[in-house]
Amino acid sequence: MTANNGSNGNGSNGHHGSGHNGNGRNGAAGGSRAVSFLDLITPHLELEDELVTLFRSALSHAGFIGGPMLEDFEKAFAQYCDTQYCVGVSSGTDALRFALTAAGVNPGDAVVTVPNTFIATTEAISQAGAHPEFVDVDEHTHNMNPEKLREFLERKCEIDADGKPVTRRGKRPVTAVVPVHLFGQPADMDSLCELAERYHLTVIEDACQAHGAEYYSRKEGCWKKAGSIGLAGAFSFYPGKNLGACGEAGAVTTNDEQVARTVRMLRDHGQSRKYHHEIEGYNGRLDAIQAGILKVKLSHLDRWNQQRRERASLYDSLLTVIREGVKVCVEAPFAKPIYHLYVVRVQQRDELMAKLAHEGIGTGIHYPIPLHLQRAYQHMGYKEADFPVSERLAKEIISLPMYPNLTPEQQYRVVEKIREFLSARSDAILSAA
Repeated sequence: MTANNGSNGNGSNGHHGSGHNGNGRNGAAGGSRAVSFLDLITPHLELEDELVTLFRSALSHAGFIGGPMLEDFEKAFAQYCDTQYCVGVSSGTDALRFALTAAGVNPGDAVVTVPNTFIATTEAISQAGAHPEFVDVDEHTHNMNPEKLREFLERKCEIDADGKPVTRRGKRPVTAVVPVHLFGQPADMDSLCELAERYHLTVIEDACQAHGAEYYSRKEGCWKKAGSIGLAGAFSFYPGKNLGACGEAGAVTTNDEQVARTVRMLRDHGQSRKYHHEIEGYNGRLDAIQAGILKVKLSHLDRWNQQRRERASLYDSLLTVIREGVKVCVEAPFAKPIYHLYVVRVQQRDELMAKLAHEGIGTGIHYPIPLHLQRAYQHMGYKEADFPVSERLAKEIISLPMYPNLTPEQQYRVVEKIREFLSARSDAILSAA
């Protein structure tokens, strides 16, 4: 991403999509000069003693579900996110689903989000009993475009007697909006929250890629952590995330005591205490060992995020010389992204990926098919050109290697191979002319 002071315009699997070549170290076709898409091995080797000690402690007290390990992590992550409460759950998908339900989203409601995200965002909406509605994203930041949200509320909704929007198609009450902080960059939350307040919508942040990302609120005159801005935030701790467990994990952050209480019940079969079920819930608990692992890693997160920002800055500098053939995702002036992914746009994306794979360089696509064009949502009646920005991005985006221990030498090699590809393509065009 690059800074853009004149514009206000998100290698993992799990809640937000999949990296090319899987987990661990990958992209190894190029031998010793290979550059993996992500590296899940090195951080765990560096923390091996702490993690083994934690596991032995868990074996000694057999507190595998709930208990102090979970409570310690919840307290630490709430403090990290500048929220009063954190509730650990089994995945980022459950975090978003439980947050929506706890916020009062009812079966039959409509919830607005973007098509440029992983399907878990809309799965959570559907699993809460609601209906997903889409608005397009900003061309430069890839996040929800506030003007498109405004257009949706003004043109595709009617306003009822209480001043609340109801969709013209389906006659569903619109009760919530889910901005996705894609690739680790916060969406334009002031603009989105202003619209939400005007139309009586609840804001639930999909922060599954944004652990530690910050947003500068012009309205409040301060920086705010992702997950602390809306009524609640949903996080995924899938292993490939900036803060990743050694398995599935997620959390809900909030400053609302009732939301936190309801999420705690939802994750544990609706229990307020053992065998006292106030509501019908789910089995969505966070394992204590995973919570302990996350607590160990949390103390390293700011350092890892800073390293990612440094790697992104170097990519920006290196790609400047070939900018005509490469478009980078803009770093908005109101955002401090944490670069869960570093994504660029190029023509002939698939050919470039093949070239890089041949050179032993791992890449990913986040995401190749916008949700409104997925077979799973054919019943919604969308067609091509309904969300043109998301569709353009899907054809051009490629995620480059990005992780804290990525070296400058590896980045030079990645960019050099991109330059070679673009140069050869340019020569071929000139020859054809």
